[in-house]
Amino acid sequence: MAAEMLPTETPSGLRASHADRDQVVDVLTGAAGDGRITAEELDERVAAALSARTLGELAVLTADLPEEAGAAPAAKDVVRIEQQYASARREGRWVVPRRLEIVCAWGNVTLDFSDAVITHDALDIDLDMCGGTLRLLTRPGMVVDADSLAIGHSKTKVRPARDPETPVVLRVAIGGQLSMGKVEVRPPRRWFGK
Repeated sequence: MAAEMLPTETPSGLRASHADRDQVVDVLTGAAGDGRITAEELDERVAAALSARTLGELAVLTADLPEEAGAAPAAKDVVRIEQQYASARREGRWVVPRRLEIVCAWGNVTLDFSDAVITHDALDIDLDMCGGTLRLLTRPGMVVDADSLAIGHSKTKVRPARDPETPVVLRVAIGGQLSMGKVEVRPPRRWFGK
């Protein structure tokens, strides 16, 4: 297991917490994304991690992985999404850049920030969209400003975060132009029982 998770002086017989299990699952998921373990190994190890009782049981699951396995990749300064008549979606553990350039005609772009890796405090989105929808699924601590967006025959709908007391972790500024389209900013939908 990575040294950061289990210092050598920590007795392996100590009981594991939910946070310990979650951290190991994150390392395993990152290792699978890096190609270090197969999907089958990931499933087996995640199941074992979620049922582990001690730190020693967790340590065995990542013993053959380097310390940096699963570490968040470095954020790029500029990412460009360009498409026509198609849809694009960023979800899961994607890394948020400093700037997104979106050029889209008659398609939709969804940016789900629920599990995104945020390494900067601001994101500028330069939008050039015709006949599509830009959808941002926010999480607590996000503030979105679409006041600089030039719109023509379009609609913007920005819903505030559910918990306004949460400290701001990311400020998103949407600029550029939107023609015959829609910008929708909202938290992910909640399902009953969750």
